Amino acid sequence: MSTRVRTLGIGALAVGAALIALLGVLPSSDDVSVLRQTISQYGLTDNSWLFNLAVLLVAAGSAAIVAVLRAQRRLPTASVVLGSLWTVGLLVIVAFPKTNWAVQGAGTVGGTLHRSASVIAFVALPIAVLCAAGAAFPDAPGRRTLARVLGWASLGWFVAILAAVPVGIVVGGNWWELIPLGLMERGLAFTEVLALAALAVPANAVTVRT
Repeated sequence: MSTRVRTLGIGALAVGAALIALLGVLPSSDDVSVLRQTISQYGLTDNSWLFNLAVLLVAAGSAAIVAVLRAQRRLPTASVVLGSLWTVGLLVIVAFPKTNWAVQGAGTVGGTLHRSASVIAFVALPIAVLCAAGAAFPDAPGRRTLARVLGWASLGWFVAILAAVPVGIVVGGNWWELIPLGLMERGLAFTEVLALAALAVPANAVTVRT
């Protein structure tokens, strides 16, 4: 049963990521700049249903993977909590769309929740992967290293985005215009999905602790 749930979870991650990638090439998404605008911008278009479906699939796949890894004793408690924050954050992102600055002159409560959930989710998952890599692959150093590299790469994307904020303060102007924010956020999102998938797929040398 756990093998089936894990497979379904990884499949949901893959389909969700594929749908996000598809949104970037659909003619109906031409108004969204992959280079400059975040993924959540699709939630304000006619393709919002596809965006919501993609995020919900990633959330469902993540929940399934966290549950299986915990049942196999391959996930420490800290990673369970952080993985749950990632999953809940994705659900909040769907429930509360980002602020539509083209229509609303100021941020909304829902927009603030959306932004906060995005930050929490993007930070929680890579830390969860880093905390879990050793327990997940105690006898598979190659797989352990891969999970950690993807976890650190995810944090690297986030830090690079965050670094634009003080730079914007120093040089003046909007920080999000100083970097290709849309491209970097997509790199962050896909790296995090890969990190979770790398943690989920067991190595032949993994010994499940009882």
